[in-house]
Amino acid sequence: MARILIIDDDQMVLNMLRQVLEGAKHTVVEAANGEVAMRLWREQPADLIVTDILMPEKDGLEVIRELRRECPTVKVIALSGGSRKVHFDALDVARRFGAVATLEKPFELKELLAAVESVLKSKA
Repeated sequence: MARILIIDDDQMVLNMLRQVLEGAKHTVVEAANGEVAMRLWREQPADLIVTDILMPEKDGLEVIRELRRECPTVKVIALSGGSRKVHFDALDVARRFGAVATLEKPFELKELLAAVESVLKSKA
């Protein structure tokens, strides 16, 4: 299956994402922020990145922009539950920056798996 890098500053979310994705037979690497994630991605690129948007250190929007500069074909799914707390739609911005799919927290696990499978099968 695929190698997936998940990025979220909430350990409970990371644990849940890992369990679901490993249950679907994917290899999962996790990072608690964008700085760590970019270092891990440069060491061994993933087939897919699943990133939260609002995080300390380096947020998900910065990660998406940096990934797009380094590898324009990288596949990214953006997650956010905090866009109601800020004055802009973080998931809309993530799509403009290059996320190929977005999910608003809280989401159903089947929605996550469907998005992951769809993105992995897509050519873009």
